[in-house]
Parts: sequence; structure tokens; C-alpha cells
Amino acid sequence: MNWLIIALIFWLAAWAANVVMVRSKWCDTTLVRYLVPIIFGLTLIVAWEALVHTFNISAAILPAPSDVAETFAKSTGMLWEDFKQTVLKGALRGYFIGAAAAFVMAILIDRSPFLTRGLLPIGNFVAALPIVGVAPILVSWFGFDWQSKAAVVVVMVFFPVLVNTVQGLRETDIMLRDLMKTYAAGYFKTLWKLRIPAAMPFIFNGLKVGATLALIGAIVAEYFGSPTRGMGFRISTGVGSLSIDLVWAEIVVAALAGTLFYGVVAWFEKKVTFWHPSQRG
Repeated sequence: MNWLIIALIFWLAAWAANVVMVRSKWCDTTLVRYLVPIIFGLTLIVAWEALVHTFNISAAILPAPSDVAETFAKSTGMLWEDFKQTVLKGALRGYFIGAAAAFVMAILIDRSPFLTRGLLPIGNFVAALPIVGVAPILVSWFGFDWQSKAAVVVVMVFFPVLVNTVQGLRETDIMLRDLMKTYAAGYFKTLWKLRIPAAMPFIFNGLKVGATLALIGAIVAEYFGSPTRGMGFRISTGVGSLSIDLVWAEIVVAALAGTLFYGVVAWFEKKVTFWHPSQRG
């Protein structure tokens, strides 16, 4: 019962601290904007720890955060190897290949009415295919190493970026296109000077969607075959051996990597599309 009392006191103190910060004159500062969610997250962790100890929940069902942290500290070498295999080799390489291929294909579609009518419907159909059905096929084609995981990520990233880029290229104001024609600008000059900059908010929407899908695709693909390393492999074997604290440690690494990746893409979006109304204020 002591853990519940500690959790309740911590929760009340965190609530009071958040109320004070939100009502203070520094409420709009960057420090307060970061502190409020951090304190909220710490409150959830303390509550989680209290529930596990109070009700004696088995570690095979839900390990305490302190146990997860201890496993994390003991397994940093293994977690780093899994991170390199899944994120650096599988997810990032597949993400960049898929995004670049989608961008080139969007330009081709923009130039060809045939591709617009023929490829986009097929693209929407392929994008709706379940990844758990596609992943084992790609693993059998490209082998158990990172290449098959990158292939799965390419499939997951390609279509969101493609559809958003094509849509963005179509959104250019017709009056601005006519203005470029009066300057005798050709297709590629208009594309480079006007249409791609105007399409950047759409392109970054596709890149942000792809950033969240890339890590999911790489981890899921490892369930269907991988070398003896990688986040998906470790989670799968950890569940089988009831090493749930190690599974949670992998989940923490995946969450941090996914958040950092999305944040980097959002940072580039803010720098590139600073002129767009959505980035003001």
C-alpha cells in the first residue's frame, strides 16, 4: 500500500507543479512546453511502478519500470547491435530508397497522363495490402539480412510519399503557372522554381507518414526471418522466453528512435517550408 501512497503524493505534486507552470508568466517558454509533458510522463511511470508492486504483478506479464531500466542498463551492447541492424541498416536505407523512388515516379506521373490514370489506382491498391502478407514474400526474395527489411520499408514508404508528391505538384496556382509561361519558362524550370517548392508541404506530409511506417515495417519484417539480431527478432524471442523486461527495453529503444526520426523530418519541414501558413506562429 505504501507504493500507492507514494504514487498519489507524486501525482498531486506533479499536478500542482503543472498548474503553477501553466499559469505562470513563463507558460509560453520552450522550457515549460517541454517540462509539462515530461512531468506527465514521469507520473505515469511512477503509477506503473506502484501498481506492479502493490498488486504483485508477475514480471512475465508486466515488469516494473525499474526492472526494465535495469535490463536496459545491462543490455546496452545488445540493444545497440539491434538498433544498428533494424534502424540504421533496414529502416533508414529503405526509407531513403523508397522516398527517392517515389519522388522520381511522381515526376514521371506528372509528365504522363497514362501513368496518372494507370499507376495511381494500382498504387492505392498496393498500399492497402497487409504488410504481414507482403513481408514474408519479400523476406523469401531478398534473404534474411537487412536487404529484405529495407525492401519491406520501401513498399511502406513509397506510396504515401508518391501520392502526397503527386497531389502537391497539382496544387500549384494556375495563375502562377501562367506567369511562368509568360517568362518563357519550360516544364523543368517551372518544376524547379515553382511547383516543387509549392509542393513541399505535401511532400513533407508523405515523408512524416513514411517516417512512422519505416520503423514499424523493419521490425515486423524481422518476425519472418532475420539473423540473430534486430529489434523484431529480439522482441519475438523475448516473448517466447518470457523475458518481458528485455522486450520492453527494445520497445523503449524503438520509441526513442521513432520519435527522434520523426522530429528530424519535422525540423527539416520547418526549415524548408517556413513560408507556409502552417509554420507561422
